[in-house]
Amino acid sequence: MTGQAMKIALLQMNAGIDPAANARALVDAVRAAAAGGADMLFTPEMSGCLDRDRERSGAVIVTEADDPVLAALRAAAREAGLWVHLGSLALSDPASGKRRNRGFLIDAQGKIRARYDKIHLFDVDLPGGESWRESNSYVGGNRAVMARTPWGNLGLTICYDLRFPDLYRALSNAGTDIISVPAAFTVPSGEAHWHVLLRARAIESSAFIVATAQVGLHEDGRRTYGHSLVVDPWGTILLDAGTQPGLYWADLPLDRIAEVRGRIPSLAHRRAIEDVVIS
Repeated sequence: MTGQAMKIALLQMNAGIDPAANARALVDAVRAAAAGGADMLFTPEMSGCLDRDRERSGAVIVTEADDPVLAALRAAAREAGLWVHLGSLALSDPASGKRRNRGFLIDAQGKIRARYDKIHLFDVDLPGGESWRESNSYVGGNRAVMARTPWGNLGLTICYDLRFPDLYRALSNAGTDIISVPAAFTVPSGEAHWHVLLRARAIESSAFIVATAQVGLHEDGRRTYGHSLVVDPWGTILLDAGTQPGLYWADLPLDRIAEVRGRIPSLAHRRAIEDVVIS
């Protein structure tokens, strides 16, 4: 990848409860990203429907095979000749009776190259009174996923995964060059931890981090933090999208990966820890 650069677009969304409206925004973003010369578009977690009302969202959440947002994005990617990382969709999972929070990597022919089911589910009570129980509705995945692209190896994670460095260690051990972190972070946790965790994951993985976020006050009443970030392998922030929805751009100088890994070869120095001595 020496000398190679990758131009990416990030769609910072204020997604609502209507998948058709969200699909239109996503398709528009694919066309705009392609027109602007992007190699790949990244979208946030829950790009198709962001709705914490389980009964209402149950009327529009369907299986992968039947999902209209996924179908629209695959068609748009094919027509535009653009790779798309669809951060995640809520999909029904008949086998478990629950849902999956699943991300997709779609190539420039509209083919699905990779799927990733969010492993770590967000079950927390926040100091401000917010309470979330993702496991009430969702079943978690159990496999880390890395996909090969023309620009390097892309590791797929989703939102709350960010707090679990073992996942990022597994991806970097597998040879990941870029790690995607689509998210719908709450405002309190975002203000406290978003920037520092993303920079830490980039530094410890010696990889680029692309973290595309939901932002603002949503139709279902929640408020998300925004600040979609692109971080280089040294931990330098290349893009902070702030708090407005829109399409944002970044260039990834991919030769930076080898440069950083040469300066501090921490990946090569990793050792398996077999036990902890308690004294």
